[in-house]
Amino acid sequence: MSEVEAVKEPDKIKLISYLLKRHFGQQLADIWEVGLNLALRISDLLNVRFTDIKGDRLVLREGKTGKTANILLNAKTLSIIERIRAQHPLHVYLFQSHRHPGACNKPPKPLSRRYVTRALAYVGEDVGLALGTHSMRKTRGYHLYKGTKDLARVMRMLRHSSEGVTLRYIGMTQDEIDKDFIELEI
Repeated sequence: MSEVEAVKEPDKIKLISYLLKRHFGQQLADIWEVGLNLALRISDLLNVRFTDIKGDRLVLREGKTGKTANILLNAKTLSIIERIRAQHPLHVYLFQSHRHPGACNKPPKPLSRRYVTRALAYVGEDVGLALGTHSMRKTRGYHLYKGTKDLARVMRMLRHSSEGVTLRYIGMTQDEIDKDFIELEI
């Protein structure tokens, strides 16, 4: 599996959303937008059920770590969720698959990770970035760090246990860290 990147330029974040919608439809654009705002691993994001959403919070147990994620939903995420719920009131999953044959005779399933991976890789080629399912989580972590310079806060959001893992994960290079030391002179 190749290394995927955080999207560091805000204009590219918007372009990716536009290209996902244009090439793959609203559902993939919604996955990108919600994924950026929740910073969940893709397996957890795709398995979000409407029953996991309690008012303005998402509460779920993460599959990889078993930790509970209790996330306050921002206005953008809430509006996307409300729109999806209004369009698909009978869906169980936030990002439910409704295209597979025989769907009406089988229990509901979320979109597949493979489909999302392919869509992101395709759009990534268009914008010149190595995009994948972790790009949403990495992008959120990167922008939180750039905005706050608070690595502990980023670690808590991503639910990591090591600063080194977090820095590597969000794509902070030694040049960027050096620049931060130069720019902040006390």
